[in-house]
Amino acid sequence: MAFNMATSPLLTGSRRIRTQDKMNMNKKGIPFRSIGLRLCVLGMLLAVASGCASAAVGAGAAVGVAAFEERDLQTVAQDTATAAKVRLKMVDAGEKYVTNIGIEVFEGRVLLTGAVPDESMRVVAIREAWEVEGVKDVLNEIQVSDAGFVDMAKDSWVTAQLTSKLTLDRSIHAINYAIETVNGTIYLIGIALDQGELDRVIAHARSIGYARRVISHVRVKETAS
Repeated sequence: MAFNMATSPLLTGSRRIRTQDKMNMNKKGIPFRSIGLRLCVLGMLLAVASGCASAAVGAGAAVGVAAFEERDLQTVAQDTATAAKVRLKMVDAGEKYVTNIGIEVFEGRVLLTGAVPDESMRVVAIREAWEVEGVKDVLNEIQVSDAGFVDMAKDSWVTAQLTSKLTLDRSIHAINYAIETVNGTIYLIGIALDQGELDRVIAHARSIGYARRVISHVRVKETAS
């Protein structure tokens, strides 16, 4: 995402600081845009702490969703908080990390997707995710490509199409899956009730024309022996 910047630079030591950048910084030198992003993420954390879980219970009870969610309410709340904390770490790392990297969290497993221009950005993103308390695993699916996102509109369309297919398939509990699409590759994370359900999910994903690959990080629920 591009932002308009003033073209008149100021020289401070060996660093070039644009006039507009100085206007957009507070006394500690932190860009106001980053402060705004931090406040948004902090708002998400406060929402989780102060009643998001109970709101989800009400919504789930109204439509019968809660009965199909394999994660308990505490785990859902923890995953939501973890995702917000990882996003906050990306905000601190820089604006490009916020706009270029997608985050999904299921049972403490963090799925990182997106496209970055160089390996160093991917390394930083993985490190920042691991530094968040409660993270059990970091699944690195960040693409390194000079081209970045080739067609975000098509990727969004693919995600919407697959979400619809899973929701309408009565043999699939769609609430247990999260979907990310980057440059035609579909990434899945969540919990499948059994291998048959996961096979149906993957078949739906592969049936979408624009999709080039399907990568699954879905855990198949253990059955009692």
